[in-house]
Amino acid sequence: MTATDAPFPEHLKPFAEQVDALRNIGRIFWRRGWSVGTSSNYSVVVNRDPVQLLVTASGKDKGRLTREDFVLVDANGNPILDGQPRSSAETLLHCVAAEDDNVGAVLHTHSVWSTVLSDRFAPQGGVLIEGFEMLKGLSNVTTHEHAEWLQIFDNTQDIPLLAKQVQAAMTSTENPLSHGYIIRRHGIYTWGQDLDEAYRQIEILEFLLECIGRAATMA
Repeated sequence: MTATDAPFPEHLKPFAEQVDALRNIGRIFWRRGWSVGTSSNYSVVVNRDPVQLLVTASGKDKGRLTREDFVLVDANGNPILDGQPRSSAETLLHCVAAEDDNVGAVLHTHSVWSTVLSDRFAPQGGVLIEGFEMLKGLSNVTTHEHAEWLQIFDNTQDIPLLAKQVQAAMTSTENPLSHGYIIRRHGIYTWGQDLDEAYRQIEILEFLLECIGRAATMA
C-alpha cells in the first residue's frame, strides 16, 4: 500500500468521496501544468449549517496528495478539529466564495497563461474575453456573444485584506464576479455549485486565457 492510498484518517471518513475527488483533480491539474510544485489549492463545502469546508493542506504537492493532506475548517478558515495539518495560506479566499449558498466547490490554479496575462492586463484591471464559442461552457452563459470580465487583484501576502477585496467584488450590486478572478502574477480562482461545475469552469477559463495568450504571440 502506498502513502497516497493509505486508510482515511478517522475524521475524514465521512468525506472519503470528496477527498479522493480532490486528489484526482490535483493529479490532473499537475499533469496539465496548472498546479506545479506545491502551488494551488482546492476545496469543497461539506456542510452548510454551520458552514464547513474541506481544504487542501498547505505546502503539498498537488500531483501526489495523500488522504491526510486535507483540513476541515469553519466559515472563518479556522480548523474545526485539533491535530490537523495547516490549511492553505489562502483558505480565507475559499471561505469568502463559500459565503454564497450556490458555491459548493472552489478551485485555484497557477498556470503559465493566467500568470503572464494577469501581468499584461493588470493596467486595465482585468481581462475581457468575448466572442469565443467556449464561453458557453461557463455556467448560465448561452451564447458566444457573451463578454466575460475576469477582474485582476494585486498579489499580496495579506490574505485577510485580499479576502475583503474579493468579498466586496463578489457582492457588488453593479458588476459582481460571476465565474472567477485572477490574482496578478499568481493564478485563477473559480467556483461552482459542485466540484464538477468548478472543474469545468477552470478548464474553460484556462483554455480561453491560453487562446488569448497564443493569439498575442502571433500578432
